[in-house]
Amino acid sequence: MKKMMKGFTLIELMIVVAIIGILAAIAIPNFIKFQARSKQSEAKSNLKAMFTAEKSFFQEKDRYSNLTGEVGFSPERNNRYNYYLSGTTGTSENRSAIAPTTVPATDTGISADAYKNYAVTAAVASFCGGTLGISPSAQVGTLLGTSVFEGEAIGNIDTDAVMDQWTIATESRVGVATCDSNPTVGLNIASGEAANDQNDVNR
Repeated sequence: MKKMMKGFTLIELMIVVAIIGILAAIAIPNFIKFQARSKQSEAKSNLKAMFTAEKSFFQEKDRYSNLTGEVGFSPERNNRYNYYLSGTTGTSENRSAIAPTTVPATDTGISADAYKNYAVTAAVASFCGGTLGISPSAQVGTLLGTSVFEGEAIGNIDTDAVMDQWTIATESRVGVATCDSNPTVGLNIASGEAANDQNDVNR
């Protein structure tokens, strides 16, 4: 007598495929957000380095500087973010060549690494900082009679047109509603703490 070979029915296979599809629909967006959040750590660590460089410079010269070469701020290559010490209107170090170029003495920023296709072309108006109550740029001036510095980072860490935007300052501040999705609104931001003025991950 022959034994009957049993297998899966078409309905059972369809149920398995449906379950896998549901799990993938839940897991993939969460994985993409997790990946984007991990990319944000670059902005936080480099802004902290910028802040430390400015504080060290201030101890020596009794002033803040908006020149990257003078301060000694030069993040590693492969950076996804543009970094600005004097707003987005100054000149930035060009990182599109294989070998690092000589940093001009007048550079006030660091461009995203275009050699790795991380170029960021954000207009000045697209930056939505201003949490110090002053223009969203590195300030070499006075606020309440104290020299103050504010640096910023702009990057596109996903595929949409919205930029991920961060600031750091030498003064404590309160987040204000300068963006349509500013997660720092109403929050107290301590001196030297990087603030995510526009979060491109949770949009």
